[in-house]
Amino acid sequence: MIIPTQEKERIISIDVMRGFALLGIFVVNMLFFHGPYIYVNPYDWYQTPGDQESYKWIDIFVQGSVYPLFSMLFGYGLAMQFMKSEEKGTSFNRLAVRRLLILLGIGCIHAFLIWSGDILITYALAGLLLIVLMKLKPIWLFLISALLFLIPNGLLSGLLYFLVKAAPEEATLYTGIQEVENSIVAFSQGSWFDVSSQRITDWLYMQGYGLNIVLIICTILPLLMVGAAAAKLKLIERARELKLFWIITILITMAAGTAIKWLPFSKGDDLFTMTVQDTFGGPLQAIAYGGIIALICAIPIIGKILSPIGKAGRMSMTIYLMQSIIATTIFYSYGFGLYGQVDVATGTWMAVGIYVIQVIFAEIWFLKFKQGPVEALWRKLTYSKI
Repeated sequence: MIIPTQEKERIISIDVMRGFALLGIFVVNMLFFHGPYIYVNPYDWYQTPGDQESYKWIDIFVQGSVYPLFSMLFGYGLAMQFMKSEEKGTSFNRLAVRRLLILLGIGCIHAFLIWSGDILITYALAGLLLIVLMKLKPIWLFLISALLFLIPNGLLSGLLYFLVKAAPEEATLYTGIQEVENSIVAFSQGSWFDVSSQRITDWLYMQGYGLNIVLIICTILPLLMVGAAAAKLKLIERARELKLFWIITILITMAAGTAIKWLPFSKGDDLFTMTVQDTFGGPLQAIAYGGIIALICAIPIIGKILSPIGKAGRMSMTIYLMQSIIATTIFYSYGFGLYGQVDVATGTWMAVGIYVIQVIFAEIWFLKFKQGPVEALWRKLTYSKI
């Protein structure tokens, strides 16, 4: 039997990274919660100066930059469990498959009954693929992840670049007016059936009607592999020892990532700049964010100050699902029906406010319990004798 990570074994910087990523994910997801974000070109959809400025900073520093951090942490956590099982001489694969299949089930419930923008299904599927590669040495995990990521995404970016040059009118992202109208009607005033139907439509659209498996293999899986390789090298635990490495890495990835993330605003928004922005700029910024947190959490007093965020990170699945339940209740017709009535700045501050309440909730919860409620259920289902 494999046991989960105990409190005394926890690494505060990893929990803080998860907590930080949860805030960023919520800020970005809020764009989906209160409006038809998936069907619009955000660079010309937002008309007021306030919306434009708010979206600009979210797009450059948050959008596409926090989910890669969470993805790498997911791989990091799986690798830590793998190494623990090897030390104890217990089976990893059987338990890991069981955990990920249950996660897949939770993701399906989330996607089809709560909110279509679920990421748990993607993590579960990518995690199942990572298990096959888990015994590889760190250098091979890094090399294979680089090949999986750079070759297809590099080719796609190159094709989009030539498309922009040859036929710029074909390389523009257009707003789907009919899709926008359908979303607003369903989510703001539709019946439960209307909301559920639109939720499934949105999910299929975001999954590329099945093409998302390519995204998983070429984008998410490589990020998980990078996280697993980093875990085997203990790059986060050894942050103080590897301070020079992290400082150099942070400077390079933050500078390069931010420059790439700025492309749609400096060079114009088209399919090339928008694709490169998220595909390459986002993960680079994510590495920088992770490095910054690893370094500052190596300072004991900072780790204590950030411990409330770390507690939110400890119950990341609970926090993530709570965000969806709270936001859909606020914006969908079966709740307060505010869909389409909130601007970007207001939605962002709502996300921050709700997250602060969640941090307080996590702090109170851990005074009595050792795991978040969803995590406790997950443990009960997966860590029983098998």
